[in-house]
Amino acid sequence: MSAAWYLEQLDSAVSWQAGLHVSVVRRADRTVIDRLAYRGPLRVQRPLHPEGSGCPHLYILHPPGGLVSGDTLRLNTDVGTDASVLLTTPSSGKCYRARDNGTLQQQLNRFSVAAGGSLEYLPQDTIAFEGCDARLTTRVDLEGDARLCLWDLLCLGRPAAGEGFSAGRVDQHLDIWRDGRPLYIERNRFDGGDALLTARWGLGGCGVSGTWLATVMLERNELDALRDDLAGVPQVALTQRHGLLVGRYQGHSGEHARMTFMRLWQRLRPRINGRPPCAPRIWNT
Repeated sequence: MSAAWYLEQLDSAVSWQAGLHVSVVRRADRTVIDRLAYRGPLRVQRPLHPEGSGCPHLYILHPPGGLVSGDTLRLNTDVGTDASVLLTTPSSGKCYRARDNGTLQQQLNRFSVAAGGSLEYLPQDTIAFEGCDARLTTRVDLEGDARLCLWDLLCLGRPAAGEGFSAGRVDQHLDIWRDGRPLYIERNRFDGGDALLTARWGLGGCGVSGTWLATVMLERNELDALRDDLAGVPQVALTQRHGLLVGRYQGHSGEHARMTFMRLWQRLRPRINGRPPCAPRIWNT
């Protein structure tokens, strides 16, 4: 028995290949799950309706709680014409320390939103343990006047546990497309111990970074008022182009980053999809 064969078998025995495909459609005044398929330890909890049946809240559940070498999570969500859905997660995602065989830990998200549809993807943060080797990819395809609000938060290391990010790697891909044309393309690569993590032209020693995106354009006075409202939060900056409002965060606290993004979402949700803010109950636990 060769060593290579043994390692291949070992990887398949201890890694998870998990996938979830959920499709939601509009029926009368309700948004309902039309199709649901899953593989491995990735599930969706029964829909909750804290704001009525027009916009269910779906909790994406990953019982293992994190990714080790060889793990791949695939989340595919289709939002039908005039349907609305909010997706979130009950806890932080985690990318644990990788093994030395070069096998990636991957999370692959793919969303499509038909004309008139609305998707809110508001997960908890992802914690990259020192020594991880992770690839995190999210792509959203919008049709016509489809609406979107999304955030993506990454914490490098675990300062509370005395762990930084002196070793490891995280590749981030975030793409937003509308009608086959790119609106927003972001590529980040964070290597443990790299100057990018501490230099002023990079993260400046901030272990937490994030992107907040929404399909809303504000008038100049509205954008100025929003910036004034966030003047006490120097970690966040706002800009807009190509029909997207973009918020960028750099700081030292995953909790503070999440609360800042929640504040943006609550302030702007009526402009994004015409609904008042209704925070998922899981955020209070």
